[in-house]
Amino acid sequence: MELLFPPLSDLKLISPELVLTVGLCLVLLADLFVPKPRKTLLGVLSLIVVLATLLAGLPLLHTRGDAFGGMILLDSYAMFFKVVFLLVTGLTILISLRYIAVEEINLGEYYALLLFATLGMMIMAAGGDLISIYLGLELMSISTYVLCGFIKRDPKSVESSLKFFLAGAFTSGILLYGMALLYGLTGSTNLQAISRFLSGQNLSSSPVLMLAMIMLVAGFGFKIAAVPFHMWVPDVYEGAPTSVTAFLATGSKAAGFAAVLRVFFSGLGVLKPQWIVLLWVLSALTMILGNVVAVAQSNIKRMLAYSSVAHAGYVLMGFVVGTQRGLSAVLFYTLVYVFMTLGAFSMVILICRKGHRGDQIEDFKGMGRSNPIAAFVFLLFLLSLGGIPPTAGFVGKLYLFAAAIEEKFYWLALIAVVTSAISIYYYFKVAMVMYMQGEGSAREISLSPALLSALGVMVLGTLVVGLYPGPFLEVARFSVLSLF
Repeated sequence: MELLFPPLSDLKLISPELVLTVGLCLVLLADLFVPKPRKTLLGVLSLIVVLATLLAGLPLLHTRGDAFGGMILLDSYAMFFKVVFLLVTGLTILISLRYIAVEEINLGEYYALLLFATLGMMIMAAGGDLISIYLGLELMSISTYVLCGFIKRDPKSVESSLKFFLAGAFTSGILLYGMALLYGLTGSTNLQAISRFLSGQNLSSSPVLMLAMIMLVAGFGFKIAAVPFHMWVPDVYEGAPTSVTAFLATGSKAAGFAAVLRVFFSGLGVLKPQWIVLLWVLSALTMILGNVVAVAQSNIKRMLAYSSVAHAGYVLMGFVVGTQRGLSAVLFYTLVYVFMTLGAFSMVILICRKGHRGDQIEDFKGMGRSNPIAAFVFLLFLLSLGGIPPTAGFVGKLYLFAAAIEEKFYWLALIAVVTSAISIYYYFKVAMVMYMQGEGSAREISLSPALLSALGVMVLGTLVVGLYPGPFLEVARFSVLSLF
């Protein structure tokens, strides 16, 4: 009976998810009555739903508890990521309003799928059980598979959707098998119960437990695009609609980080000496390969794809450190990464127009003279991605690197610094094209009030967090306490 009518206390703890669910259903219903030329109204409605979800979560900021027998957790950690996901979705909707009309994919289900994916992300961040985390992950994944193939007339878009689906289904099976092994060994899917069982047993050398751990790393490694589970990233990011690529590179990746932290620190913390070695290797490989391969790219979406792979390596460094300072650096860098990466992809949308996708580096030739303000904004995002002061990216990297050095991970910190220096080359290659090539002839930009608002938020976030990081660092420190 309790399953059919859960207690009101449980429903209160998931009120943001309930508001989002009702809202996305409203978007789907409204789609039936809104004519195609006015589908932008559904984008505005979706934005209202995101704001309503955020407001529904505000009373819960200092609430702590669990719902549905520990399957859903409410703590500062979950609330931090929920705010980040809603921020990503809101900004994605803003940059999409004109872009999907230009690409002639202005359909109501686009916004509904974005909201479905966001709901999955929120469940992942709040999951206290392997089952709830997996359900959230699949809800997010299936929505993004469809979104990637939304430009149905474009073979690249269809190809990206198919590749993403096939690779995702395969790694999802690996992840589920790892979870099944963990359940078979411990008798529970609840993270706290798993942690208690492993703490009371001497299973650190169990082959089954090691296999389960490796499978979990592989499954989640796919979601965060860590090497060698990154092979889908360049093709999917290039073929998908640019707004969807921005959403994948930020929201989907942040959800993967949220789930990995929860599973490994809350459930498998006892095995830290084992998985820390594996993550050290993954972090180093991801930073090296992502930055080195990005140098050779001429397509800006592929370049940013490999850049996002490299940034996953930087974040994994915080996982390896594993201290409160290291994990708070992960949360802080995730927030910083949202502003600068969404901003970079928004600049691609800025020069996109009918018949011209604007996804080649050469397409930005002469922008420094034809559109100096747009060029400066793009330069700001590139500087932040490269970790140049006084941007937010610099503070994020500084905090991560300092945490690694503090725990004596000198070689990993050295690799991070060297690869970060390599990244300056390909980011500045774009800046050079904008300011030192081309005749500065008139260049059309697809600017709309919504895109202008989104860019304003991203620029403000990149500068304010860079110049005044104290409050954001404090929020990140407070949010990771739940994991300890």
